[in-house]
Amino acid sequence: MKIQGNAFPSIEQLQNQYLGRGRNGVSVPGGVSFQDILSKKTDGIGQSGEIKFSKHATNRLSDRNIELTEDQVERLNLGTAKASAKGINESLVIVDSLAFIVSVPNQTVITAMDQTEANENIFTNIDGAVII
Repeated sequence: MKIQGNAFPSIEQLQNQYLGRGRNGVSVPGGVSFQDILSKKTDGIGQSGEIKFSKHATNRLSDRNIELTEDQVERLNLGTAKASAKGINESLVIVDSLAFIVSVPNQTVITAMDQTEANENIFTNIDGAVII
């Protein structure tokens, strides 16, 4: 970039030089636009994407000898998707006699328990429940 006679380059010229595009469709070096990156990061959020289990939830499942069938995991995914569609952030999802607390935006099971562990039937810090 050369400055001639106190004439500085315009923002558009700098964009063209460093990003390879003009004002419309600005992309980062490497040819990936911000919209592409955002779409990749948000794909599956609020949809029936695969649910994850936190370390705590995995430990609870193991400690309580709870083994999930493929059908139960599929229904847990469905319940999480339904909670997301309703705008729920922290949901209680009940599948058969199992209760799961799910962080819906992260699609992550926070904790899990069976009917014997949930004997008081009190769940806190949730803003919705889905019974599948």
